[in-house]
Parts: sequence; C-alpha cells; structure tokens
Amino acid sequence: MNPRTTNILQVLLSTLLALSYFAAQDARAQELTDGQVFLISTRLAEGAQRSWELGARAQAALELNATRYSVYSKAGLPPPQRVPSDMALGLEPVFNIARRVLDQRPGGSDPRPLISDSSSADPASLGIAVVLANWTNLDNNADRYASAATSQAEYLFSTQVPKSDTGAISHRGAEVQIWSDSTFMVPPFLAYYGVITRNQDIVREAFNQVRLYRDHLRDGDTGLWKHSVLGNNSDPGLWATGNGWAAAGMLRVFATIEHSEYKDGLGSELNELKNWVNEIHRGVYDRFFDGENLVHNYLNDDRTFRDAAATALIASTVYRASTLYDEHRYIPQAQRSRLTLFTPNGGPGSNSDGSRFNDYEYFTTDGWLRPVSNPASVGDALDNGRSPEAQAFAVMLHAAWKDWVFEGEKGKDGASSALGLRVGAAGAWALAVLAGIAVLV
Repeated sequence: MNPRTTNILQVLLSTLLALSYFAAQDARAQELTDGQVFLISTRLAEGAQRSWELGARAQAALELNATRYSVYSKAGLPPPQRVPSDMALGLEPVFNIARRVLDQRPGGSDPRPLISDSSSADPASLGIAVVLANWTNLDNNADRYASAATSQAEYLFSTQVPKSDTGAISHRGAEVQIWSDSTFMVPPFLAYYGVITRNQDIVREAFNQVRLYRDHLRDGDTGLWKHSVLGNNSDPGLWATGNGWAAAGMLRVFATIEHSEYKDGLGSELNELKNWVNEIHRGVYDRFFDGENLVHNYLNDDRTFRDAAATALIASTVYRASTLYDEHRYIPQAQRSRLTLFTPNGGPGSNSDGSRFNDYEYFTTDGWLRPVSNPASVGDALDNGRSPEAQAFAVMLHAAWKDWVFEGEKGKDGASSALGLRVGAAGAWALAVLAGIAVLV
C-alpha cells in the first residue's frame, strides 16, 4: 500500500470516529428543555376541548409528570390511594379534567357516556382520569366519581352503543363503524376499570375488544390497520395516526395487565398484544420509513404529507415496547424520528431560548407541532397546525424517551450507528471531509 493511500485511510478512519462522536453528542443534546415541554403542554391545555383531546391530555400528563399513576409504572397496580406529595402537582391536570367531567354530568346512575358526544368511543378516553379521582377520593367525591365511571362502562356494553356482528364496540353512536382510534379510547379504560374494581372478566374484555378491532381493521398485505371500516364514509386507508392510536392503545392494555394481579392468568393475551404491536412496527418501519425520518399521513401513499404528529406517536410506542418487554429492534428508527422532530434547524445548541422553539422545522415558535393531520378531515394537513392531540403525542414521545433513558437506553448502539441520523453542524463538517476524501480516492 503506497503512503498516499495509507494517509487517506488514516484520515478516513479518524473522520469516521469523529462523525460517530459528534452523532453521539448530538443525540444527547437533542432533548427538549423543561421549558419547551412546558410550552407544548400549555398549548395542549389551551387547545384540548373535545372528549378524545381531553383524554389524550390526561394520558400525556400521567406519562410525563405523574408517572407513579401511569400504567407504565413498574411499581404495579393499583397505585397509592393517598397521593404522594411529589405526585400531587403532576396529577392536577388529570384531576381537573375529572372535575370538569363531573361538573358537566347530570345526576343519576343510568348508563351514559362521561361526556355527550357523537362518538360512542371517545368519551371512554376520559375514564381513567375519573377512575383515579374515585380511587384517591378527590374532593371527597369518591362515590360520584365511581358512579360516573361505572355508568360509562355500562354504557359501552349497553344496547345504546352499536356493535359489529362479532361484538366490536362501534366508534360512532349513530351506526356501526369500527375505527382504529377506538383502540386508544375503549380498551385501556376497560382494562383499568377492571383492575381497580377487581373484575377479571372486564379486563379480559378489554383484550377481546382489541382482538375484534384488529380482526376488522388489519390489512392482510402489510399487517397495518385501516383507519375505519363499515358504515357510511368509511376510510380503508392505512392512516398513520390510526396505527399510532392502535399501537399506543394496545401497549396501555398490555401495561395494565402486566402490572396487575391478573398477569399470570392472562399470559397468552399479553403475548398476543406484544405480537400485534410488533406487527404494526414492522409494517411502518420495514415498509414505509425512509431517510426523511417522518412517515406519510397515509403510510402507503407518498403523495400525502409527512405527518409530525403520527411520527411522534408511533415513535413513542417503540420506546414503550423497549421498556415494557425488551423489544428494541426499531429503536434506531424511533431515535431518528425524535432527533429530527426535536432538533433546531441550526443543529443542537443553536436555540438560544430554552423556553421557546426558535428556528425549528417541526414546531412553531410558540410550541405547536407541525405539520399534522386535520381531525375533521384526516386526509388533509391542518391549516393552522394547532392540534391538541398532536401536542399530546409530542409529550408522550418525550415521556417515553425519558423512561427509555432511565431504563438504560437498550438498543441505543443500533440507534447511534443507524443511517439517517441528523448529526448537526459538527457532524456535517465531518461528512464534508468524507466527501472530499471520496473525491481524492
């Protein structure tokens, strides 16, 4: 080997090592500040008004700041009835939502949704907040919260709510229609309600509803879920957010069972839930994930816009799968998505104001995630980019990542070496040197 070639190879090796170092440094630096998370959460609180938005906000708050009361807590279920002092502030948004539900709810114990809604499924997303209010005797109103939660559960099983021929609870109240979204709204509530009331039949029914939804919605070619089937104006497309709703809902049911007294008796159900989440991850990341690091609004249609919200929600479920049952295969892709979403255009450290988002491609300055799907017309991007559910997804991604870091960052070696990692200005310099070497060789 001649001296010139040797020198080139030495420079190449040094540059690769430098690139690896800078990529690792960037990965550590691309973390939202507390001020930025607070800003995202503030926008979420301002925007959340509809039932599923409030339910998503409650779940995000539990995952971020009231972790002992999240189903992802490995301390087990049920949680403490007496709220520890270090959890009180974090639970306040959840309890305020429960208070709002109770304030708007008429008296009586007949089966009815927690909030009046054209959807028969969305109000159930508020159920865990109400169950927690009962469990902790919020405002000395335990009985009223218990009545509200029981009424919601009975409503789902009542003849007021349409069911498919196989017994799947309809997302719509006016006709039978099965949506992927329902997987986040209904089964997690049923599982949690069953654990708190010590009713294994209801816990099992939570799993059964997931199974029925999957039977209706699963696309045989990809393993991904269609958005909605049956009824009028159904949407058989592979909507990215719908697959995120489904994966996140299944993981919440898994975590609820896994951390409850029913774990041993529902082992086969836990294995099925794992397999079904992994199936969605395979469909997303093996088929429809590329160097842009954001998924398309409809996963199999590259004519649709790249959706930051769906990307965040799906990535959050990858971190949850890692910490719940040691599935780390898609951590590299989740890391790429997180780094892309949470990095300023100028690279790590270029945002001088840690309480805002100055020069971020995927956030407005005042903290709204963008671009995101329009809940009223899911095929379109939201014109003003202000989606409360998208804010909740950003919080869930940050919270899931923090838990993954706390658990030891399993799978990180694959993530740091994965192609497509945004490496910032220093890493870009190293890439430029590599390009120059390639020309010389």
